[in-house]
Amino acid sequence: MKVNEQSEIVKSMAVHWGTIHALLGGTARMRTCKHLLPKWPGEDKESYDNRLAVATLFPAFRRTLGVMVGKPFSKEMTLGEDVPSVIQEYCEDINLEGQNLHSFSIQVFEEVMAYGLCGILVDAPVVPASTKPRTVADEKALGVRPYFTFVRHDQILGWKAVKIAGVLTMTMLRIMEEVEEDDGEFGTVCVPQVRVLQPGVWQTYRKNAQDVWVEHEWGITTINVIPFVPFYGKRLGFMHGESPLEDLAYLNVKHWQSQSDQDTILHVARVPILAMIGAEAADDQGKGGTQLVVGMSAGVKIPLGGDMKYVEHTGAAIDSGAKSLDDLEEQMIQTGAELLVKKPGDRSATESANDAEGNKSDLQRTVENFEDSMDQALQLMALWINQPEGGHISLFKDFGAFNLSDASAQLVLSMQQQGLITKETALTEMQRRGVLSPDLVPEDELEKVKEEGPALGAAGEELDEFGNPIKKTDPAAE
Repeated sequence: MKVNEQSEIVKSMAVHWGTIHALLGGTARMRTCKHLLPKWPGEDKESYDNRLAVATLFPAFRRTLGVMVGKPFSKEMTLGEDVPSVIQEYCEDINLEGQNLHSFSIQVFEEVMAYGLCGILVDAPVVPASTKPRTVADEKALGVRPYFTFVRHDQILGWKAVKIAGVLTMTMLRIMEEVEEDDGEFGTVCVPQVRVLQPGVWQTYRKNAQDVWVEHEWGITTINVIPFVPFYGKRLGFMHGESPLEDLAYLNVKHWQSQSDQDTILHVARVPILAMIGAEAADDQGKGGTQLVVGMSAGVKIPLGGDMKYVEHTGAAIDSGAKSLDDLEEQMIQTGAELLVKKPGDRSATESANDAEGNKSDLQRTVENFEDSMDQALQLMALWINQPEGGHISLFKDFGAFNLSDASAQLVLSMQQQGLITKETALTEMQRRGVLSPDLVPEDELEKVKEEGPALGAAGEELDEFGNPIKKTDPAAE
């Protein structure tokens, strides 16, 4: 295997990554992925290209991902009292790019929920021996401190691991990187390279003039472990994960294809066909036959017993297609909502006294695993600076629902609050779930909301048409 090649496990995960990447790119990116909208048998290239050019994506996957990521990060991440003060200071700029740990973690959690696997490399700057710091003040002046580097799913190429004292330990990791270098006086260029990490040593590989990957640089580290922590969406094994929303992704692709079919049949149905019964047919060269002239003063000669009329679509297929799309959209909402439903889990004697501990949703369990991985990353940071303990972090987890109906209602409400669906649609969806009375008329209810005026506590604020406060952007923040 070459240094830049993906391992077999990575290849098996990458099979799904392309579809998810396309969905996250919206309509524009989906149109570039022709394999996700297959040609019909006998469909010519021009017709297919026209159908692809007008296809639009219902962004259920992207919307649901945003809602799920927003749940645990709706409140600020909490650093435990056991986090050393120096690491707390590092957390204000965790990646040396101005991001604090909370905003950095949102990116990591979004990646792991979308693709199922990513990681954090806890790195430290390479310091020449001539400028090696002697004191803490020297370290601060030189910027010598550990920091987090976000490793995305598709950067991971492969690894080796063995059991040491009964613990599966990584002995090699290969990561694809891009390094920005100067290109002339004003430009820059991104150079691809592979970083190979082993306990206590690192190497980088780049392509030479013969297009062969060769060693570029190497160095040693002051810690004798690979400072990398994997994060999982749904863990299948060591360094092997899948997206908790994978089924939703494929339902969304099915909706993309079905929506294209529906748009096409609507286009066909809107154009009536003029049929002439008993008219003379043209010859093989297209000559002769009944001539049709359209106009106020024009007429058509039809043989005795013939007929001429417009033939229109019955609409049965249109109604069937529309219902199929509605069913798919409901199925997608339900699939996403399942992550929020509390499920019985393995319970110890202590946990059996607390139902909240014994029944957790899949999303809550994913968040707990995320917290554990982040604690490991903080511990690696502590190892770099010879601290005994890195401490712990905690995220908001009180968002589980007791049944699927409640969970899907939460999802609908979150989508409305984010402006992804209208209030009228939200009311209609709540009716379908039995949360609101079936006798309620959404349009009338919204009118009544307008008449009631502003909500309590909103007096003196600028309001929208439904009486809700309008959030204003702080000019200073901009």
